Order: sequence, then structure tokens, then C-alpha cells
Amino acid sequence: MTDVLRIAIAGSGRMGQAIAAQVVTANDADLVGVWSRNPARDEARFPAGTSLSPDIDALVDLADVLIDFSLPAGTVVAAGAAAAAQTPLVSGVSGLDAGQLAAVHAAGQVIPVVYDRNMSQGVALLGSLAERVAASLGSDFSIAIDETHHVHKIDAPSGTALKLGEAVAGARGRSLADVMWYEQAGEPPRDAVSFHVERRGEVAGDHRIRFESANETLTLAHSVTSRAVFAAGTLRAARWVMQASAGVYGMRDVLHLPQ
Repeated sequence: MTDVLRIAIAGSGRMGQAIAAQVVTANDADLVGVWSRNPARDEARFPAGTSLSPDIDALVDLADVLIDFSLPAGTVVAAGAAAAAQTPLVSGVSGLDAGQLAAVHAAGQVIPVVYDRNMSQGVALLGSLAERVAASLGSDFSIAIDETHHVHKIDAPSGTALKLGEAVAGARGRSLADVMWYEQAGEPPRDAVSFHVERRGEVAGDHRIRFESANETLTLAHSVTSRAVFAAGTLRAARWVMQASAGVYGMRDVLHLPQ
């Protein structure tokens, strides 16, 4: 690897564009190209001179690291291409099903992979704090997770909300599948982790975790005002993954937070 990190991006949507914008202004990184299924359509979305190609294998061969912000089906392709080329992978695609997630873990058998449903450094810290609070407070505190995203977001609850739910449920020795309460009728049980979802406007991402008892409420919150937050975390992960051995890691590993 040279001193300048050569980056390829899989995905031409909003996050791919935000990452490209940061890469081209970084002193230690170079954008070698973007995987796009329709380069003619997407060319105007990226900085002038950006190479767009439908051939992901050719792009990966030019790169030190592949950043994936495509769609779940695209993540399977990206993981396979990165593994075949022995190129580290950073992916922030949420909404993966079990088979798609298995493809990410298969790649992690041969290359280092950072996979996280939210690449924000602040969200990683939020999850770590939420675990500590959930483990410390008694069972008389209920837990609710409120999340708001833009109207274009498909998955609900968001991958980040589910990840936070897994963290607080696990801190209490439970599986989220056993205590999740979403869109059911009536009041959730006291030991449930309830989810409240809103889709409006162009909200980049708001998450609140409420710990409520009969007499007090503790709220942990994180708000995103720009996708540049996710791009910055992704680039930090891309730099970190170059020093990692094969395996699947998350943003907590990148930030050296307790697991």
C-alpha cells in the first residue's frame, strides 16, 4: 500500500456521494472509482473526473480498500469481489437478511471487514453508554427507542435502532427477539424494548433511548444533521481496517470501545 489510501466505492446513492466528496478533499486518500450500474446517469452526482464503472472487479483491483454503501444485494457482490481480490472491505449497508450477512462474514474469513449498520462515531459511543445504563438500572425502568429518518429510508426500525435494541437487551441478559415491541396493540410489558418509528422530510437520522420509571426518565440521544458524519466515520474505519487481520469488526473496534 502507498502512503495515499486508494479507495473504491460501491454505491452511487447519497452515502456514496457523501463519501466521495470527503475522499477527494483528503490529503491521504485517492478515489479510484465508483461502482455504478448506470454510469451515464450517475456521472453528474460525483465530483468532476470521477471514474464510474459497472465492473466492480476492475475497480477493486485498483484499490487498497473497498467502501460499500450500495444495497443489500449489492453488498453480497461487493463482499465477494473484495474477498476474491484480497482487498479489505468497509460496509455500512443496513437491512441485510441472514444470507446477505453470511456473505459478509464469509468475506471476513479471508480479509478484514468493518461492517456496521451505522458508521457514525457518535452512535458507536451511544451504544456503549446505553449498555452501561441498561445494565445499571433496575427492571423497574422500561426501555424505549425512538428513531426518525428521511422518507426515503426503506427499513423500519432502522438498522441502528435495532443495533441499539440488541445492546440494551443484551446488557440485561435478554435477546432482542424475545423482548422487542413494535407495532403491537396495547401497552408494552415492563421488560420490553419498545420501538417508535417516524419517517419525515430529509432527516438524516435521530435516535433516542429512554429509560423510564414511575418517577424519573433518563434519555440518551444522538442527532445527525449531515451525512458527512457517516462519511467521516467510514473513512476512519477505512484507515483502521488496513492494519487489521482477517475478521469482521464494527465501529466499536475502530474506536477501541468495550465490546
